[in-house]
Amino acid sequence: MSNTNTYLDQVVRQQERLESDLRSKRSSPAPAAGLPPRQRSGGDEQQRQPTPNAVEVRVTGFGRWKTVLVPPNAFVVHTRRGRAEPLHVGLGVSFRYNPATDSYLVVPGAMQTILINAYCICRELQGVLVQAYVQWIIQDFSTAYRRLDFGDPEDPMRLVNLQLKEQAEAAIKDKVSTLGVADVLSDKQPIIEELTARLRAVAEGSGGADEGLGLRIVTVQIKEAVVSSSRLWENLQKPYRSEQGRIARLAELAAEEAVAERELTAQRHRETQRIASDRELADLRAQSASHQFDREASEALRRSQREQEDARALAELQDATNRHALALERQLAAEEAEIGRLRIEREAELTRLSADAELALSAARAVNGHEQALLEIERERLRADVANAQSPENLQAQLIDRLPEIVAKLPKPAELRAVTIGGTDGTTVAGLIAELSTVVNALRTRP
Repeated sequence: MSNTNTYLDQVVRQQERLESDLRSKRSSPAPAAGLPPRQRSGGDEQQRQPTPNAVEVRVTGFGRWKTVLVPPNAFVVHTRRGRAEPLHVGLGVSFRYNPATDSYLVVPGAMQTILINAYCICRELQGVLVQAYVQWIIQDFSTAYRRLDFGDPEDPMRLVNLQLKEQAEAAIKDKVSTLGVADVLSDKQPIIEELTARLRAVAEGSGGADEGLGLRIVTVQIKEAVVSSSRLWENLQKPYRSEQGRIARLAELAAEEAVAERELTAQRHRETQRIASDRELADLRAQSASHQFDREASEALRRSQREQEDARALAELQDATNRHALALERQLAAEEAEIGRLRIEREAELTRLSADAELALSAARAVNGHEQALLEIERERLRADVANAQSPENLQAQLIDRLPEIVAKLPKPAELRAVTIGGTDGTTVAGLIAELSTVVNALRTRP
């Protein structure tokens, strides 16, 4: 750690800059107060006296006939040789001036500011820098010019300011020596009151016959009070800093605790929402699984019922098929019996017709050729009439009568075949014979 007090150095530098800013800057020095300006060759009628902190006075005329023009904010005293009292005393008074017999003094009438840096020793024997400023003005110039020295040609107020500054520093040091460091740093009002009382007693007088210096103290203020030792300054700041650090740490802990509690609450809320969401999802999954199971069970039941219905329908279809096959077999047997009966009748008819034909043939041999042809034609006509006289009902009745005998002699069929009857003309004998031949051929065919 460095032994230099950075803040103290900064305060001193600020003080120096402030003093430099308050010091009036003018180009050329002024002659001594009360002395006439140097006349130029050729006799100038007007000359100025620019000074760094003096009053700018204009002197006009030449020789013994000059006039001094004083600004309205400056005090002036004009004296003449041989007179005990001054000719002119006041603020902004201009007058005629004879360099041979007259003398004058011009002093600024504006308020003056004194900057004070008092290096003090407090009650704990520690160095303290007190920075203050005092503002004062001339209240009674007729008293002030007799008791104060305004003779500096560059800065008439310099000696007065130095004297007041020394008195103010002494008063500040006396008061600070009775106070502790903490009192000086925390409460500056006692120092201000002590300094104001002492300066007013000197400048304004304490009453009675003592009229003071003809000045009036406008204000006294303490700007800064700084501990000179950087280590002591750090030690003085440590309790407060530690307390503030403790408060800050407690605030951080409280904030962290609040944040942690809020995070726990938020986490608990999130967990609660997650559990509720999981529960809802589980309920939805269970409900979906239940619906799916119900659908699968309904589908399985429907399929079982459908299979049972299909099996029942298949059984009924097979039974109907069997019954239909049995009926077809019976019908086929009946048809085969009818066909056999018809065949027998047809054979008998054919035998009879053959006999008739032979008789007719033998009879025809006895006649001539023409009669034989007519006889043959007549015979054919008769055959056709006999054949056409056989009705289908008659033929079927004969076949049905002989059907049981035909079926009993038939072997048991290994398969069922369907034969369509009716494709030819069943009304004629030729058609009926063709149909019967088809049925017989189908029965005789082996798989």
